[in-house]
Amino acid sequence: MRLPLDKKIAILLHDGVIGTYGKTGLSILRYSKAPIVAVIDRETVGRSLPGLTGIQRDVPIVQSVAAALEYKPEVLVIGIAPKGGALPDDYLLEIKDALQAGMSLVNGLHTPLAAIAELNALLKPGQAIWDVRKEPPNIEIASGLARTLPCRRVLTVGTDMAIGKMSTSLELNKAAKLQGWSSKFIATGQAGLMLEGDGIALDAVRVDFAAGAVEQIVMRYGQDYDILFIEGQGSLLHPGSTATLPLIRGSQPTQLILVHRAGQTHNKNNPHVPIPPLTKVIQMYESVASAGGAFGKVPVVGIALNTAHLDEFAAQEAIAHTTAETGLPTTDAVRFGAGLLLDAVMKPEV
Repeated sequence: MRLPLDKKIAILLHDGVIGTYGKTGLSILRYSKAPIVAVIDRETVGRSLPGLTGIQRDVPIVQSVAAALEYKPEVLVIGIAPKGGALPDDYLLEIKDALQAGMSLVNGLHTPLAAIAELNALLKPGQAIWDVRKEPPNIEIASGLARTLPCRRVLTVGTDMAIGKMSTSLELNKAAKLQGWSSKFIATGQAGLMLEGDGIALDAVRVDFAAGAVEQIVMRYGQDYDILFIEGQGSLLHPGSTATLPLIRGSQPTQLILVHRAGQTHNKNNPHVPIPPLTKVIQMYESVASAGGAFGKVPVVGIALNTAHLDEFAAQEAIAHTTAETGLPTTDAVRFGAGLLLDAVMKPEV
């Protein structure tokens, strides 16, 4: 299931357009082809979405679900990804208003809403609640099978959470298709699932089966494509992250792309945790990926630098500095395209 392309969508993004937790909604605004008619954010009402975010999509920002009804939305998407994935208390009233107005609901949070009797009682024929974060059926413990696949398997890894791993994978997939490669984006999080329509919500999978769930989806598509671009999650450097290791084990990547926010020196939510020099981060990821694949070679072939907080001149300077520091091709895949990184991925092995 993916976001419907034939129904008008409103995105509930209170305090998320320019706040900390809006990455799900902003990703949908940037990449979805669905008809989005309103963004609901009390903090930025009436302001320009392109001006605030750089996303070239002319969608009005309104105060509430009630205000969004002017644009006749048929589906409400919860667009935030807060710490722990819990539903904020003040979102419940907005959700009730949406359901009472006849809208369906897409929920990417950990809190399952389809099981709440109070909300189900508001549903009329034709309405539904889609809880995206669900464990897939029939998963098993991983066995390293993905290493037998003939395709390239490119996993994005990061120096922190929420820095652009999904966006980088999507941009790489777009660039590959433009060059005529048979490629597929493998979604592993709620926003990716809404965009792609299949994949796994990795953080909803029991830890013993997480690598197996990744292996299952990679094996499903690995014979049919030249390249799989696997959406990264979390970071080995984040003390609260558990997702990166099963992604490495389950996908058996052939190459890694390291994603980093330019200038960031410490974990965003844990400032006592430093980010080492990128050369050490590269060495760490290559060592862990090699061990996860029985000590095969798994190189980091490029750096995707998030420069959204910089002007263009500063962004180019940061890219040049990172290239010099690491010796690897570096660009901001969202801002400047992923062609440089794709070239590194497709470069023949020496």
